[in-house]
Amino acid sequence: MADRILNLFATYAFTDVFWNLDPKERQSVRSKITSQIAEASQVSHFYGSYPARSDADFMIWSAWEADEPEKGGMAFAAYANALEDLRKFTRPTQSLWGFTKPSTYSKGKSEQDMDPFEGDRAPYLIVYPFSKTKDWYLMSMDARQGMMNEHIKLGKQFFDIKQLLVYSFGLQDQEFVVSYETHDLPRFSDLVQQLRNTEGRRYTLRDTPLITGIYRTPEEFAH
Repeated sequence: MADRILNLFATYAFTDVFWNLDPKERQSVRSKITSQIAEASQVSHFYGSYPARSDADFMIWSAWEADEPEKGGMAFAAYANALEDLRKFTRPTQSLWGFTKPSTYSKGKSEQDMDPFEGDRAPYLIVYPFSKTKDWYLMSMDARQGMMNEHIKLGKQFFDIKQLLVYSFGLQDQEFVVSYETHDLPRFSDLVQQLRNTEGRRYTLRDTPLITGIYRTPEEFAH
């Protein structure tokens, strides 16, 4: 497994051109999306996002191993080329991305870590951008570690919810992209509500928009 994995979470809305097609033509467009994105990425997973969000019809989570510096640019070029002939049918609404790296606050891998390349996908994927305040980074490492330990301890109580954190510092408007997989949306909502009560919440600058996706196999998405 590569140390650096590029993860891209992109949402799209179908355009009026798409909706004016007949059902078979719409199915053909969806089929092309799945096949062409699959060719452009090492792995891609597909999600419905409407009516969970009003601004997007679907979300694609794609990933590439990116230990070599040129891999990111190559991945983006392949992805853009894959959708170029379909842009009249789809309009991008969100594009969140970043790279994995070892955590500053916890050591080793956890059974709650999400892996884009392995394992079955859960029914739901929740993704959002995240940034901390300036004051967070000006505190001592010990102070930050103490608050993160509280955060990590609470997360482990929800052992069935998996998480993937990617780093976007200097690459996008946010510092991180946080994603979760769950089988139970109310239970996930309970976790987030409890996290709001931790001391570290004081130092959250941004954690919206929240994007909830419903998993679709490539075959389900295409039809």
